[in-house]
Amino acid sequence: MNNTRKPLLFITWLFLLGAIVEMTWLHALQPLENRLSDFFIRQQAQQLQPDPEIVIVDIDDSSLARMQDVAGSWPWPRAVHGELVRGIDQQHPRAIVFDILFSERDQYRPDSDHLFNEALAVDSKIYFPMVRREPMLDASGAPVSQVARMLGLQPTAQADPLARLAILPPLAVDPRYWRVGTINFKEDSDGVGRRYPLYTPAYGWRIPSLPARVAVDLGYAVPVQDDLPLAWRGKAGAYQHISYADLYQDFSREHAQRKQNELSGKIVIIGATATGMHDARVTPMASLYPGVEILATALDSLKNQRSMRTAPLWFAPLATLLLLALLGAAFWYGMHALKTGWILLALTLLMLNASYMASARLWLLPVLLPLMLAWGYYVICALQAYLRERKSREQAVQQFSRFVNPHVVQELIAHGGLSRGGESRQISVLFSDIRGFTTLSEKRTPQQVVDLLNRYFTLQVEVVFRHGGALDKFIGDCIMAFWGAPLDDPEHARHAVAAALEMGEVLQQFKRELGEEDADFDVGIGIHSGPAVVGLIGSEQRREYTAIGDTVNLASRIEGLTKGVSRILVSRDTMALCGDTFRFESVGSFAVKGREQEVELFAPKNKEKS
Repeated sequence: MNNTRKPLLFITWLFLLGAIVEMTWLHALQPLENRLSDFFIRQQAQQLQPDPEIVIVDIDDSSLARMQDVAGSWPWPRAVHGELVRGIDQQHPRAIVFDILFSERDQYRPDSDHLFNEALAVDSKIYFPMVRREPMLDASGAPVSQVARMLGLQPTAQADPLARLAILPPLAVDPRYWRVGTINFKEDSDGVGRRYPLYTPAYGWRIPSLPARVAVDLGYAVPVQDDLPLAWRGKAGAYQHISYADLYQDFSREHAQRKQNELSGKIVIIGATATGMHDARVTPMASLYPGVEILATALDSLKNQRSMRTAPLWFAPLATLLLLALLGAAFWYGMHALKTGWILLALTLLMLNASYMASARLWLLPVLLPLMLAWGYYVICALQAYLRERKSREQAVQQFSRFVNPHVVQELIAHGGLSRGGESRQISVLFSDIRGFTTLSEKRTPQQVVDLLNRYFTLQVEVVFRHGGALDKFIGDCIMAFWGAPLDDPEHARHAVAAALEMGEVLQQFKRELGEEDADFDVGIGIHSGPAVVGLIGSEQRREYTAIGDTVNLASRIEGLTKGVSRILVSRDTMALCGDTFRFESVGSFAVKGREQEVELFAPKNKEKS
């Protein structure tokens, strides 16, 4: 396996493990998933209208102020509510649902409680809330056997007849009129309430909630489940609200001013939105959503068989697996990270839009977790690919700085590096071999010979680099260089010949440094231009950037023919590519090993020296 793919496999397995831990145990991203779903639900709900047959008689701030002279401060005498019930009953509503607790009798106004109970003897179905207290208080609660029938408790096969329950029923109401259900509203772990309990299990008994009790009595189907994910409709205040004071005062008039049938056939909820009542909860719709509207939403959902449904448990794991597999394949097969990012962005928008559209059809699609894991995976893989590419480029700089002018290396890196495989290029190849090296080395110690060669090679390589050439290698006391790669150079022949001429001049300066005793020190330079295969060639452990082919072989042969003929010799192909930049003198045709026809060679001269 390619070593560059091992980190990718490690990252992939790491993210798969992280996804499993998150989905099965940690759930750290669930609050963010919930917030996204809440946003979609809120946007969809604002386009909908709630059920017009659910009406809220609202104890609002205005009612508290206007009822001051009639009923005094809150809590009002229950007889006031009794008068309101009589007035509503005359319009024949489907149900009257109180969202006000009557858990204590009025010790100071018992007559008012009595009048209230007398008013409950009407034809309309009237419902009252109760509260399921903390289970730790059950030991001091009422025996189930005594209250089960009155509270509408439903036994299961595991029902414990000896159990006790801590419940706050409407003690101010005569038990004859108890149509009750709980109004406990529980938030999710992130503090947001998204569902309404239908039944609260306790010791094998099922305690009905107020919406469930009303729905059963009115003939609406109630799902066999503990709670109901609410399907919200409209903004806060979207349900029809009638001010409690307006309705109460109209019932007191000799000639009513309001429509006499405005509550006919309606489910009337009597509750409070007044600021001082503090009956507000955190919901997907708002941070302070009136409790009476939450109750109305629960009744709306049951009446119209609307509730949010969650996607199957396999949806999020499958979406995560598919996204990670797609990204992993893209990086595995070397797709550019930027292109991969654009594809992931498109998929992100597509999945978010799908989740938004699904919320309109009452489906909750958990897309945030798969997308966050996918983006995290993408960022890590892209960073790893970048670091790998950066390391590769740094290695290329280090490697090519030995062969090519550093400025050329930087330009090469800026243009995306070099091909890892070979490629055919038109180049000019130069071989420069020292003459008289044996004699020179006999007069010096090995260390002096090495120092001398290093000095000579340094001077000549500087010339090669100065003219844009690439140093291929040192072969003993021979230099091999070429032009036209790794960067394209249309003038490769001219640059090679110019470099050869300057190498001759540098040689003369070097010989003057050596002195008269090394007058035999000289070089032969051969140049040929043509096609060659250029690239990184070698084993997996060691590769060199070099050129191979007939062009290279012929350049080497030409260098070997310089002795006794000319310090610099070039082929006709090289001469033709130089145009009129230099003056060339033909030195004749020569037989070359490996070629049937003789090769005509030329000695280049600078024009200004003619």
